[in-house]
Parts: sequence; structure tokens; C-alpha cells
Amino acid sequence: MSFGDRFRSLFGDPVLFFAVFGLSLFGVAVVYSAGQLEVPNPVTARAWRMQAIWLGISLVVLFVVMRIPIRWIEWFALPAYILGLVALAVTLVVGTGGGTAASMKGWIRIGGFAIQPSQFANVATILMLGRVMGAWREAPQTVWTLWKPIVIVVVPMMMVLAQPDLGTAMVFGGVLVAAIFWASTPLGVLFMLASPLLGLTFAYLGTWVYSVYMLLLIAFLYLYRARGSEWALILGLNLMTGTLAWPLWNSLEDYQQLRIISFVDPTLDPQGSGYQVRMSTIAIGSGGIFGQGFLEGPQKRLRFLPEQHTDFIYAVIGEETGLIGGGLVLLAYLIILWRLVKLAERLPDPFSGIVVFGVVGAWMTHVLVNIGMTLGVMPVTGIPLPFISYGGSFLLATYIALGVAQRVALEQGRI
Repeated sequence: MSFGDRFRSLFGDPVLFFAVFGLSLFGVAVVYSAGQLEVPNPVTARAWRMQAIWLGISLVVLFVVMRIPIRWIEWFALPAYILGLVALAVTLVVGTGGGTAASMKGWIRIGGFAIQPSQFANVATILMLGRVMGAWREAPQTVWTLWKPIVIVVVPMMMVLAQPDLGTAMVFGGVLVAAIFWASTPLGVLFMLASPLLGLTFAYLGTWVYSVYMLLLIAFLYLYRARGSEWALILGLNLMTGTLAWPLWNSLEDYQQLRIISFVDPTLDPQGSGYQVRMSTIAIGSGGIFGQGFLEGPQKRLRFLPEQHTDFIYAVIGEETGLIGGGLVLLAYLIILWRLVKLAERLPDPFSGIVVFGVVGAWMTHVLVNIGMTLGVMPVTGIPLPFISYGGSFLLATYIALGVAQRVALEQGRI
């Protein structure tokens, strides 16, 4: 065996591995920087040590997963999915929160560690989608043929929403969209699946806007030659979401309504719900081209940035490394996602392809939503930045997903 073969057998796709590992090391450094404050905080000051420990654990788990045959992983998909649902159910009963998410039941505390089951349930859901959809012999042509993957995703998604954790629930949605897209689902069917969310959105814009939307939807169903059962399902769901739009809005807590309102116009509540986005955009803007320097971000040091070592860590990156540093981070994410997409394209095994692209959907959702909310172009939700934000469960779950992708590449000789 040549040196290159031995190297690949150890690390898998070297570009993918070192891009992820490099971002992870950078993440430890940024978490350390986020803890350097004018008034020391013992929690954030030691967070980087825990992140480094979790990175070491994640690397060990990565290399273990890379040694497991892919057929064993496929067999384990169902038990892992069931265990994930059980863990989410337990979390709803005994789960705890933390920090600004103190009211959320998202973590289970075991000794001195806090585990977030939803992160591992997300990986298990990706594996389960691969197992079910990988058995299909032809692309789905109707909405009804997609009922199994929809149920597989919606069940854990609803349990996560009940915590409530909107950010992680959105990631489950990203996984579903990625999986059914990779299964060659027609765009018309994808639009029909997304239409109830559009109906909900247009209902908030006014009765006449919603009415025009419904007429356009009817025209689409006619031109697309949808089946009678699809007409009944799609129109029924859209009428339901349109009818429930305002009751759903009124059922939200005041702080949840303010978050949505502040997304539209952060100046409406600059000291309250709009504070996070305002401080984040100020920090990123103050970084300029080259940044304020490592450890030197004033917004960070004075602790104006909320959750600066977790959800808003990209604001620390922008403030201290500027446009160049923030751009390099985005480039690293593009390389990682591009390598995964190219791997999925080369895989002849449907299970493996859906799993790898499901990982793409999950990580892309994290990146887009997290960076988008720090820039003020996405609503604020509790969602970490892959490999960089502080959080042991999320880091370990991402490395498990990476291990599965690398195992696929090794076993099928696609590196």
C-alpha cells in the first residue's frame, strides 16, 4: 500500500478532513477569544477548554465511525432513529435549558456534562431517510409517494419544536428538502410541498394577497395536471394554514412576536428584541477589511454581543478578523459542502448518496441561518455555526456525520 493510500485510509478525503479540522481548531481559538472580557466571566473563560476536550473526543469517534462498514451503519439506522425519538421524549420530561435558553428543555444533564439529544437525532434521521428512500427504484412523482420521508422527519421535528427549539427544527426541514431533492423529485412536487408555508406567509400580508396567491395556486395545479387527491390535499393544507395564521400569531409569546417583528425592522425595539442583531451588525461592520485584531474586539470585550461564544460567534469573527477573516470562513464552508456534493454525485449506492446529501442539507441550513441572523437577514433563532460555535453535542454530532461520509468515500473508492 502506497503512502497516499495509507493516508487516505486514515483521514478519508484529505481536503474534506483538513477543512473541517482546520475550522474546528479555529473555532477553539475564537471561543477562547470570546471569553476574553474586560470583566472576566468564569463560564465563557473556560469554554475553550471544554471545546478542545470535545474536539479530541470527536476526533476519536470520527476515526471509529470511519472503520464501521457502511452496511452496518445502514442496518443501525432504524435502532438509532428509535433511540433518537426516545431521547427527545425524555428531554421533554426531564430536559433543562441554559443561558438565554433557560426556558427551553433541550439538554439532558449527566454529571458535569449537558447533552443535546436533538443534534444526534438529526444524524439518526438522515440515516433513516437514506435507509427508506435508498430502497426506492424510481423517483417519486406525486406528493403521496413522499409520505414516508415526511413522517420520518416531521415526528422528531415536532418534538424539537415542543422544547421549543425553532433553530434545530429548521435543520430537520433542511434535511428533508435535501433528501427529497436528491431523490430526483420533480420541482412541481417540491413546490406543492412548500405551498402551505407560502400560504401561511401570504395570509399575514393581507386578505387580497392571500386570495391572489390561492388563485395562482389553483392555476398551477391545473397546468401541472395534479391528481384529484393532490388537489384536495394541497388546497386543504393551504386553506388550513391561511385560516390558522392569525390564531397561531396570537398564540406566540410576546418575546417570540417581538423577534419576528424585529427581524422586519430592528429599530422598532432597539433595546429589546432588536438588540442582538443591532450589536452583531455593529461588531461586524467595525471589523472593516482586516479586523480589530485577535482578542481585541471592543464590542466583544465589553460584552455587548449576546451569546458571543455560541450563536453569535460569527460576529466575533467579523469584528476581530474583518472581511478577510469572515470571507475565508465562508470559503472553507463552500469547500466542505462542495466536496460533499461531489462525493454524493459519484456514489452509485442510493443509501449513501441520500445520507451524504442529507448532511449537506443540515450543515448548509446551519451556516445560512446562523450567519444570516448575525447579519440581520434571517430571524434570530438558537442555531450554532458548524465546527466553530461552542457546544460539545453539536461538535460530536457533526463529526459522526463526517465519519459516515468519509466511510462511504473509503468503502466505495470515491476519493
